[in-house]
Amino acid sequence: QGQLVESGGGLVQAGGSLRLSCTAFGRTLSGVHIGWFRQDPGTEREFVAAIARGGLSKWYSDSVKGRFTISRSNTKNTVDLQMNNLIPEDTAVYYCGSTTVALWSRPTPLESDFGSWGQGTQVTVSS
Repeated sequence: QGQLVESGGGLVQAGGSLRLSCTAFGRTLSGVHIGWFRQDPGTEREFVAAIARGGLSKWYSDSVKGRFTISRSNTKNTVDLQMNNLIPEDTAVYYCGSTTVALWSRPTPLESDFGSWGQGTQVTVSS
């Protein structure tokens, strides 16, 4: 089955940047769409960004649009999330998941569309 592993999280001041990576081990990402979600303790997992398997279609939540950029390299088997101008409200554990659901059919990708979640990477933004 393989697994997805998130990396790149850390502690950063407001206004700073981080780059998260979702790397596949024992599987290929080339045939699936990848989504990033985030979760605070006691809250539901929230959609952040997604990218289609070909890399041409991308989706962003309104809260990160203009600040975050999702990209993928099928040769490197990774999907990255570049996060700029971070704010304290971005603090959460960030997860990546994969799906073959036709994301074009929805206004916003749903957590239930995705599976094969990684263990997550913590992002903390201090004010």
